[in-house]
Amino acid sequence: MRWKAPLLAVAIALGAAAVAHPAEAAGKKYKIFLSMSYIGNDWQAEAANMVKAMAASKDYADRVSLQVQVAGPNAQRQIQQINAMVEEGAQAIVVYPISPTALNQVVRNACARHVVIIAYDAEITEPCAYNVHIDQLEAGRVTAEWLAKAIGGKGNIVLITGVPGTSVDTQRTAAAKEVFAKYPGIHIISEGVGMWSQAVARTELTKILTTHPWSDIDGLWMQVGCYTAASMEKEAGIADDKLKPCAGEGSNGHRIQMLPIGAAGVEGAHDTYRPMGESSISYASPPYSGALALKLAVDILDGKTVPKFTKLPLPIVTNATAKLCVQGTWQEMEQGCNVFQPAIISNPGWFASIYSPDTPEVGLQAALNGKPEQ
Repeated sequence: MRWKAPLLAVAIALGAAAVAHPAEAAGKKYKIFLSMSYIGNDWQAEAANMVKAMAASKDYADRVSLQVQVAGPNAQRQIQQINAMVEEGAQAIVVYPISPTALNQVVRNACARHVVIIAYDAEITEPCAYNVHIDQLEAGRVTAEWLAKAIGGKGNIVLITGVPGTSVDTQRTAAAKEVFAKYPGIHIISEGVGMWSQAVARTELTKILTTHPWSDIDGLWMQVGCYTAASMEKEAGIADDKLKPCAGEGSNGHRIQMLPIGAAGVEGAHDTYRPMGESSISYASPPYSGALALKLAVDILDGKTVPKFTKLPLPIVTNATAKLCVQGTWQEMEQGCNVFQPAIISNPGWFASIYSPDTPEVGLQAALNGKPEQ
């Protein structure tokens, strides 16, 4: 999928930039921290790799000193760590917040000390913070509308949600349920907390199937897990043309399943990656959001004006728009490829929406191992 609009689309009016004494930083590196919360899935690892790669890229390696801390799914621990970062002289903190509101006080205190706080993917509601993410409500709404249409406006569906408490999960799930509520014939028969993990999604689906067999299910709405669901259906002996429609995440395994059988570059791959025909849609929070947040943090420290909210385009891929990246080069991604052949990406849970024209410093190797583009 190729995005023609620039990524720095502003959803709200420009806010005043919080300039953190750029003159004092002249000739030395900015001290920037990455504050991560829950990290138990492929997306978080990939996003962290891209932040590290941005900091190591040729335009930033001599300007940024990056330190990484992980709080886990514990708001109080993240608050304590952010306080410590400020005390250690942080000039900016790039953060994946476990809650949109729990960090507000510590963020407000940091801003008062001229520390730039910029959140990626999940949001912080404190007005002094900057935010970089897709429209999560749109993500939930678009995918739910697709699923409702795919099952003809009636039937039993299963929901697998994300990390509880985050703005991402809350907003996506609420928007999806609002759509489903418009269809009297659609019934949510079960829900599971998937933590944005293929492994957890399998565990949750396995539990659900003990009381609701596949024959009871007409469709699936999964923040992560369509790849896993199709694999489980294959294990259950369900034929390819009987797969349940699945609205789900942008994992590479899922998108390989969306490619037509016999597509060049994936010969034989469908022996492992179950072909899904016209039965799926893929979306993603792009994992480059953290790298872009770091880049914007440096801009703010340099005294530039940056919008308080940077809205990223929502990457939507259908069976018709899935396009294979044969080598995974930046040039291929510029031309619109959005799924990588298994020879390049062996992990089916790896997220494929890594391209942005606003972050040319990071590409495939950044997402895989934290190395910037050369």
